[in-house]
Amino acid sequence: MENQITVSPADGTWVVRVAGAVLGETSRALELREGDYDPVIYFPRDSIAMAFLEPSDTTTVCPHKGTATYFAIEAKSGTLPDAVWTYETPHDAVKKIAGYLAFQGDKVAIEQV
Repeated sequence: MENQITVSPADGTWVVRVAGAVLGETSRALELREGDYDPVIYFPRDSIAMAFLEPSDTTTVCPHKGTATYFAIEAKSGTLPDAVWTYETPHDAVKKIAGYLAFQGDKVAIEQV
């Protein structure tokens, strides 16, 4: 599967919104494509308002990417548990995403602007 994972610069400028509020914006996003899954946009940590993220105890292990750690998002509308993940020390095949953040959830919108 590792040969089916690609990481490349994401064209344009990307925004992550939580419950309508902008949490971050960057023109340095990365796009990870893995097999038949939808592409995932990863944001550089320095482009995200980290004050709204709270580290979680959750971890998951992907045999192709490594161990992911998670953050909750503290929004005005409430806490969104495990809505953000990162690979601090990913496998060599995807080392470009080290320290970058990806987002998930119904109240999270990832948009190209």
